[in-house]
Formats: sequence, structure tokens, C-alpha cells
Amino acid sequence: MNQAIRPGPEIAQQSTGELQLSVVVPTFNERDNVTALFRKLETALAGIAWEVIFVDDNSPDATWQVVRDLARKDGRVRCIRRIGRRGLSGACIEGILASSAPCAAVMDADLQHDETQLAKMLALIEQGAAELVVGSRYVEGGNADSFDRARAGASAFATEIAKRVLGVRIADPMSGFFMIRRDRFEQLAPQLSTQGFKILLDLVATAHGELKTVEVPYSFGARLHGESKLDSMVALDFLGLVLAKFTHDAVSLRFLLFAMVGGSGLVVHLATLFAALNLFDLPFPEAQAAGALVAMTTNFVLNNFLTYRDQRLKGFSIVWGLLSFYLVCSVGLLANVGVAFSVYDQEPIWWLAGAAGALMGVVWNYAMSGLFVWRKR
Repeated sequence: MNQAIRPGPEIAQQSTGELQLSVVVPTFNERDNVTALFRKLETALAGIAWEVIFVDDNSPDATWQVVRDLARKDGRVRCIRRIGRRGLSGACIEGILASSAPCAAVMDADLQHDETQLAKMLALIEQGAAELVVGSRYVEGGNADSFDRARAGASAFATEIAKRVLGVRIADPMSGFFMIRRDRFEQLAPQLSTQGFKILLDLVATAHGELKTVEVPYSFGARLHGESKLDSMVALDFLGLVLAKFTHDAVSLRFLLFAMVGGSGLVVHLATLFAALNLFDLPFPEAQAAGALVAMTTNFVLNNFLTYRDQRLKGFSIVWGLLSFYLVCSVGLLANVGVAFSVYDQEPIWWLAGAAGALMGVVWNYAMSGLFVWRKR
């Protein structure tokens, strides 16, 4: 005898109509917050057909496991666990592209964004009043009183830079709380950066004013559990995004950082050469070799920590990466010398030939390092 299986309350809710909203929540070490956020969404989105997609960067605290436990009990919860990929912007892009609803919202898992505004934001898009709705701390009725003085100052400075350099016209381009029509997002997605933290700024700058945008005020709350993901490198992510958008992606911050590290390597090389000759009394060939080896090693360490921090090598991979970097830089040195000699033969201007050789060496080292040393795994 067949027994009818009645859907649970969550499945029944979804079956009453087509999905209206996907809420995308990037997570990293947020296991203490995800269940509380889900319960808040249940209350705030009553009467709306919705889903929530947690995109977790393989959290050491197993946030993804908590999400999966939720998903087994409620079909509105989905989990994307990313291995070998990090970054809030990339997580948001993957989550929105994996969503099913015609509208997608992005919010943090730390309970600082006001989920009660989601229904209002959705209504604005469904009524055609907006294609992008931004939860804003800086329009009338909103506030960021939970910020300390340093963070408030940094946020204000970054907002001003975005407005002046990129011509962004919204009050809070640094907000991490927004909703967008998914079809409009998909049009812009190929031009967005997967690095950094400020996907809204990237969206607005990429759209060049062609997104119908409305800002709704909200109060930015205080974090209850866990730690902020903002670190000292976020400023570099922000500057890199501004630089890329200002130059229409002609200039890469990663390349500039690689070149700067290379410049510091020249200083290290000369300092080591001086010490080897004067303190250790080594013959010049051995001293020069020591200088090159030390410079390449320090360049590798700095690039691993700074330039490629999102793809940072760890464990045994560091040894293999260092050996690969030595090989890449050795070939780069040959390319440097070859181009310099070629230019000098055509136009015997020493500084022009030297600069051409150095540029060729940097371009070679950068390209090959991305392919063989810090390649995406």
C-alpha cells in the first residue's frame, strides 16, 4: 500500500509560487551566526518564496557543515563550499550565478545587515522602480554608529575616492548589502573582479550609470559572534579595484605590486653584494651569485605574502614554488640581457637599453610566475 508523503512546512511554502528571491551569503568562520541569520530571514521574508545560498570558503570552523545540516532540514537552504578559492567578491559572484530566483540579494553572515529591509528592496525591483537596490548607511534614516573612529574614517575616505575617481553617484558604494535583478547581474558578471571585498563598487563602476538604482536606509549593526574579515590588505584590494576601473582594466595592481617587489629586490641584491664583498671577502662572481639568490628569495617571500596573497603557497608547496621561482627568474635574467643588448645595438643609449631589458625581465617573470609558481589550483 502506497503511503502519501506530505511535504513539510518549508517545502509547502516553496510550492505555493515561483521563487522570488535568492539571498547570497558569503561565509568564512561564521558557524555561530548562520543558524541565527536563517531564522531572521524566515521571519523577515514570510509570505515570499525565497532561498538562501551560503558560499563558504572552506572555513576551518566547518561553517559549511552547519549550513549542510540546515539544508537537510529545510529545502530553502543551499551550500556552496569552495576549495582553493578565497575572497568575498568571488564568493558573491559564484553565489548569484548559481541562484534560481529573478532577484538576488547579497548580505553578510555577521548579523550586521538589516534583513527586515529585504522585502522592501524586493518590492522596489518587482515594481520596476529599480534594478539595483542598495542598503545605505549614508542616506537619511541610515547610520553606521557601530563603527569605531578608524573604520568610520576609512569608510568615508574610500567612499570619497570612489565618487571622485570613478564618478560613482550613490551615497554608499562601499555597502555590502544590496539586491539586484539577476539578468542585469549576468550581463555585467564577465567584467567583474573576483578579487577583493567591494563587489557593489565594482558593479556600479562597471555599469557606468546604466543600472536604475535606489538606496534604502538601514542601521549597520554590531557583530555578535566571530571576528571581522577586514585586514590590513583590504586597502590594497580597494586601490586595485579603483585602478582597474579607472584605467578600464589596462593596468593591474598585481603587476604593479610585482614590479615594486622586483625594485625592492634590486636594493636587496646590492646590499647583499656589498656585504659579501666587504664583510665576507668573497670573490665577485660568488658575491654576485649570493646577491641574486638572496634577492630572488626575498622577492618570492614578498610576492607570496603580498602580490599573490589570495593564492598564497603553504606547506610543501612553498619549497616547490621557490624552486620554480628561481627557474623563472633565471630565464627572465637572460631575457633581460638579450633585449638590452638588442636595443643597445640599435640605439646606443645605455639607460634606454637598460630600461627595456628590465621591463622585459619584469613582464617575463610576472607572466611565468602566474603560470608556473602561483597558478590557480
